[in-house]
Amino acid sequence: MPVEMHKTIHVRGKLLSLHPPLVMGILNVTPDSFHAGSRTQTEAAIHRRIETILREGGRIIDIGGYSSRPDAAEVSPEEEMRRLAPALRIAETYPEAVVSVDTFRASIARRSVEVYGASIINDISGGELDADMFRTVADLRVPYILMHMRGAPQTMQQFTTYDDLIVDIRKYFARKVYELQLLGVNDMLLDPGFGFSKTTEQNFELMRRLDELTVFDLPLLVGVSRKSMIYKLLGTTPGDSLNGTTFLHTLALQKGADILRVHDVKAATEVVRLMQAYSNNHTLCGCTSE
Repeated sequence: MPVEMHKTIHVRGKLLSLHPPLVMGILNVTPDSFHAGSRTQTEAAIHRRIETILREGGRIIDIGGYSSRPDAAEVSPEEEMRRLAPALRIAETYPEAVVSVDTFRASIARRSVEVYGASIINDISGGELDADMFRTVADLRVPYILMHMRGAPQTMQQFTTYDDLIVDIRKYFARKVYELQLLGVNDMLLDPGFGFSKTTEQNFELMRRLDELTVFDLPLLVGVSRKSMIYKLLGTTPGDSLNGTTFLHTLALQKGADILRVHDVKAATEVVRLMQAYSNNHTLCGCTSE
């Protein structure tokens, strides 16, 4: 019987397995994130959030200092770094945490890795908003999350016309992956960018056809947690969108997601465990059915 090969990424000199899929907990140090419940700014709150993510089963902590919602205000590089620095410094005190920095600026990425020990760069722009990003990633030799977006956060919803949504996203990834490989970047993760440059209908089409992006044989990261594709469709709010998020996480795992980027770590890790039990036809805890 052939041995099944599982995806891995190199993190701090070690291989991090993506089987079973991992949960990435969001740590927002912004005053204007779209989900008010995720805003974390004081040192005490940052400690509590990191401890909660780790206790509830999150393996990666994604720290962001620039809100990417469509009507978010512009933030200077100096202000972004001022927001990120305390959280990155605190995260260093948790050696078991794998830290990802959510930024589209090469200078912020470099400082986060070289000064504060971040392990992963998560770039919503796929290198489009900073021409130095790809070379910086190559220099730093850390995993890079390549997301699909058109325009900038302030303009992205003006660019939602596609010949074929999935074909166009695949072309985008093919070009970007080739550019990165030429620079010697090997550890890449693909994020199709739910909610970025996509209508609600396109987001659901993307979920239906998510498995068509596995053609690259690269890890897939899915970020749908409490997004507008849920609360706008249901007529609720981000705060009331956990049930819809859990449903979409289940679909994403069925379609090949390797990492879930989430606000609610406990709920997401439970979905992963249940999906693994369903796929393997036995429970991970060793329990017997009653």
